[in-house]
Amino acid sequence: MIAKTREIADVLNLTKSLPTIRYTKPKHVYVSITNARCAKADVYVKTGDKVKIGTVLGKRYGGYFEQNMHSTVSGTVTGIVKKFHRTGKLLEFIEIENDFKDEREESIYERSEEEIAKYTREDFIERIRENSVVGLGGSSFPTYVKFQTKDPIDTIMINGIECEPYLTTDHRIIMEYPELIMQGIKYCLQAFTAKKAYICIKKKYDDLYEVLSAVIKKYPELPVEIKRVGNYFPQGWEVEMIKTALGIHVKHGELPSKYGIVNFNVSTVVGIYRAVKFNTPVIERNFTLTGDGIKYPSNIRIRIGTPLVELVELCGGYDGDCDKVLIMGGPMMGANLVRDDAVCTKTCTSVIVLKDKKIKEEPCIRCASCVYSCPCGLQPVLVMNATKNKDVDALKKLRVDECIECGLCGYTCTSKINLTDYMRQGKRLAK
Repeated sequence: MIAKTREIADVLNLTKSLPTIRYTKPKHVYVSITNARCAKADVYVKTGDKVKIGTVLGKRYGGYFEQNMHSTVSGTVTGIVKKFHRTGKLLEFIEIENDFKDEREESIYERSEEEIAKYTREDFIERIRENSVVGLGGSSFPTYVKFQTKDPIDTIMINGIECEPYLTTDHRIIMEYPELIMQGIKYCLQAFTAKKAYICIKKKYDDLYEVLSAVIKKYPELPVEIKRVGNYFPQGWEVEMIKTALGIHVKHGELPSKYGIVNFNVSTVVGIYRAVKFNTPVIERNFTLTGDGIKYPSNIRIRIGTPLVELVELCGGYDGDCDKVLIMGGPMMGANLVRDDAVCTKTCTSVIVLKDKKIKEEPCIRCASCVYSCPCGLQPVLVMNATKNKDVDALKKLRVDECIECGLCGYTCTSKINLTDYMRQGKRLAK
């Protein structure tokens, strides 16, 4: 049993200790015109146009916000093509051929700390908005909207927990860019005039604790502490993180800002730093390509819009001749890809390639494993039945809208029923 446990741990930590390699020279990059949050967009460029890093290609429109689209390489616009988005949907992308010159827009320049020290929150909002910083932990929520809260904020929470198996992008960000994290926290503290900031990591990661402890000593003027939280899933869910770290329970339907708290992922806070300091949009991110179906699992620093197939080739290709399962994101909450013609967008933290293992679904034995494992206190098996019957009233009474789609119900199901899919379908029906 001990040997088997160690074997599982080794598989899930294939990349935790691997330094990040850089792949910033893709032949083409692809910028999605719409995405999961923005159904409408204007495109400002046409085929044949020359662009630079940071060129605004267009603007996306959400229900209450807007986002600029930026080129992440210099080169030539070669057209509009269809590619798979991280959501698993086939969407239109602007295709840009890389000229490998890395020419940047003149708008990208370094600001002095003296200038930034005079910034108001409105100044920070403008820099973050125009550079389209979003939640890089996977949420894609526009960061400038968080800065617009009218609630008084006294606590900044930095989420470095990364609780899904296989994922190591945030782990490597903390190990390799701790100074940038601290600089980003500094700007957040200034913008919100907050009194305290906490960096949350899992208890088991002594390496992260040592790195962060060392860098915090270099910033004695900043009120920053490390919070070592639980080693379980879904500890990275912001509601669970805040409850564990601060003892505050954020009720369903309420924002953390109502409790004086604002939360950012570690990668997002680095993006905030670069947007403010250098007026740089999110043109790169850390990415993990891992699993037993890839030859050389790796952590990679990539340009946004890089095709997945180029990264697979970089990592030695697929391992073995058997069928593969591709998951964009984590194994618990990610999206299954039907083919590898996908694009790595801002919020693609990883792709997991697994050797396909056929699983036979059995009838429910009413063991209640799904109920015991649900962090929201829901009853997934009853939601499944209501979903099958399209019983909207029952779905609402079962509070299906509170599901965070963490995947635990399906993972713990002894009958191997994909309960998470039923939860997702039930949420759509209830709306």
